[in-house]
Amino acid sequence: MSRIKAVSTLVAALALMSSGLPALAEDAALTIVFKDGTFTPTRLEVPSQDSVKIILRNEGQMPVEFESLSLRKEKVLGPGVQSFVVLRGPSPGEYNFFDDFHPDAAKGVIVVK
Repeated sequence: MSRIKAVSTLVAALALMSSGLPALAEDAALTIVFKDGTFTPTRLEVPSQDSVKIILRNEGQMPVEFESLSLRKEKVLGPGVQSFVVLRGPSPGEYNFFDDFHPDAAKGVIVVK
């Protein structure tokens, strides 16, 4: 009986630990909102850590493309679409990004400290 109780306790502990992980990742996420050729914010500051989740939301009527050559990340979003990119272990520095479908629009920067 004690072996069954130990296994039950272990399963309960693992379930409790894993249920908290998505909430922590979502709380730490940053958001960039695209709308008709513009985006906000144009500057994001993030701590140097294992990973950073950036939510990309297109609230405009045209498709957009998040593009960062220095981070080697790109993501196309249709009108009304939300997605994300994850930066895994970014080194401290400044990383430029832009909307590749609107290259003359504002440019942005992600600053990793």
